[in-house]
Amino acid sequence: MTTERDEDYLKIIDSIVEKKGYAKVKDVAKELELGPSTVTGMFQKLAKAGYINYEKYGGATLTPEGKEIASQTKEIYGTLKEFLLALGLDEITAGDDACKIEHILSPKTLEVFERFLEFSQKEEEASLWGGRLRHFLESGKYAGPSPGNKND
Repeated sequence: MTTERDEDYLKIIDSIVEKKGYAKVKDVAKELELGPSTVTGMFQKLAKAGYINYEKYGGATLTPEGKEIASQTKEIYGTLKEFLLALGLDEITAGDDACKIEHILSPKTLEVFERFLEFSQKEEEASLWGGRLRHFLESGKYAGPSPGNKND
């Protein structure tokens, strides 16, 4: 069983490995704004748990199990960020909030978010109400008729 922190580390290690082929303590420390000793301790913990291959003073790579966890976490993060962007949040807020929410979201809720995104990208009416939602969020005023609201 992984913790939120484990998942964050695995996600960051995976991103660095995709760019460089390996992740060093200093790379992860810079990304997380932590001291190298803190990251070294986590590398040792993740290696002991079987999530990364790590040798002291060397680079780290993910084991198949670590890669699976990182991929799942990144996929959930991506869905959440896309959902929050669709609701009108800015890129930074959506990214920060998605990172916090990704660890606590139930599979059922994630599935509903994924289905919402699929619907909103394929249905013409969805883009209409999506524009209306963004207008409402920015101005506090309804754009177009709203059933049952005589103040439009």
